[in-house]
Amino acid sequence: MTLSTGSLPLVNRRRGLFVFLGVAYIGMWAAMSPLLASGYRRGNAREETGALEEACIAAAMLAPALAAILVVRCVERSGRVRDTLALRWTKPWGRAARACLMAFVVPAGLTTAALAIGTFAGRYPFSGVHWNGLGAWLAGAVLNMLVSLPLFFGEELGWQGYLFPRLAQDSDRRSLIRAYVVTGAAFAVWHLPTLLMGGQYPGRPWYVSVPAMLVSCTLILPVFTWLRLRSGSVIPAVIGHAFVSSASVGMVKEFADPQAALDPLHMGMAGWPGWIAAGAFVAFLTLTGRLQPSFYRARTAPHLASTRRP
Repeated sequence: MTLSTGSLPLVNRRRGLFVFLGVAYIGMWAAMSPLLASGYRRGNAREETGALEEACIAAAMLAPALAAILVVRCVERSGRVRDTLALRWTKPWGRAARACLMAFVVPAGLTTAALAIGTFAGRYPFSGVHWNGLGAWLAGAVLNMLVSLPLFFGEELGWQGYLFPRLAQDSDRRSLIRAYVVTGAAFAVWHLPTLLMGGQYPGRPWYVSVPAMLVSCTLILPVFTWLRLRSGSVIPAVIGHAFVSSASVGMVKEFADPQAALDPLHMGMAGWPGWIAAGAFVAFLTLTGRLQPSFYRARTAPHLASTRRP
């Protein structure tokens, strides 16, 4: 797998990065402006979002993809959008299926580990597994995640399709570290409007929720990048992100005491138990070299070549 974006002049690359970030951030603030103007605040983690909130969130999630497409087409002119942003299926199909399955299994495993850590620490009010309704809940969670996938393409075409490859283009150790840290930070700060409204951490002030989001995004982003690197496609990263933001949150609610208050800072992937689980997995990926594009280049190059048109 290679993250090369061609022989882009440095000035074009830098201009593209600034335009991408500007459009993505402006798009987020513009999409959230109706909620900010109305003084909306999320009161607790069990609170459901209304139609206006869902519409604003959907519009915001499309901003990074629109920014990436704009830059590729109008600023860098670096080739076809599909190829440049890795918007393709991995070949052969069996390998693509395994990559997508891994995008389900790994986030599910990390969430389970986070809930176990929170339970043993006495911070997660685990109420047991309700086997009678588990099948229906699983089916609903998967369906909800699949329905929301287009919105997560809106985010990951920007972060994994565009931003990370541009920052990691030189492929040396220093560039890769910078790419992971800067992409994670940009990903986290992009959520600032929702953090100010208590979106991810209800009831928490910004000076708690913003650092918490920085830690969460910096730790989970390498997992999404790993899914993208090992497959040569942004699609598994999209699936992984969708799981963490929907099914994983649903797992926290499903297995908790229905009468107990839920604090995302102390449970699930957004809290410190999730940081421990994700941090351990990222440490494993780092020690085994799996966060380096060169680890996958030899094994994926033939498959990627077969997907290109002559």
